[in-house]
Amino acid sequence: MQHAFKLGDAEYNVALSRSDSAYRLHRGDHAVDVVLSTAADGRTFLTVAGRRVEVVVATHGDDVYVHVDGEAYQLRYQHPLDRLAAQAGGSAEDRITAPMPGSIVAVMAKAGDAVTKGQTLLVMESMKMETTIAAPRDGVIADVSYEKGQTFDRDALLLSLEPQA
Repeated sequence: MQHAFKLGDAEYNVALSRSDSAYRLHRGDHAVDVVLSTAADGRTFLTVAGRRVEVVVATHGDDVYVHVDGEAYQLRYQHPLDRLAAQAGGSAEDRITAPMPGSIVAVMAKAGDAVTKGQTLLVMESMKMETTIAAPRDGVIADVSYEKGQTFDRDALLLSLEPQA
C-alpha cells in the first residue's frame, strides 16, 4: 500500500515491505533497507542502507517529529482518503476529523456560518482534557456532524467546510 508523507510543502509517496532482516522503504523504483532500533541504554538508532545514526522520534496524531544529525524534521502522515478527496477537487482541510476519541463539550458554529482560519469551531473532551478544534482555513461550514454531549471515535468527521472556490 502506498502512503504519503508531507515534509514541509513537499509530498513523498512511499511503500513499506519486509526483507529478511529489516523493513524495506520503496519510493518510485528505489528501495532501501531501514531499521529502527532501541539500545539497552534507551537511545534510538535508525539504520538506512547500512548507515546507523542516533535519532529522537516523537509522534502526535499524524505528525511525526524526528531529530537526526542535529536537524529537526516534522513529517505528517496523510490518510489515503484525504489524498483522494484532494484529487477529486476537495481538500483535506475541507474535512475536520477528531484527533482522538472523545465527546463534544461546545459547538460554536453551524451549517452555513462563514468562518476564518483559526476560529474556534468546537471544543471536545478526551480523558478529562479539553481540546479546541479551530478552522484550518477561511470557508463556510457545510455540515456539523455532532452535537454537544455526543461521543465519537478517533478520525470521526466532526465537521466539513465547503470546498474553496
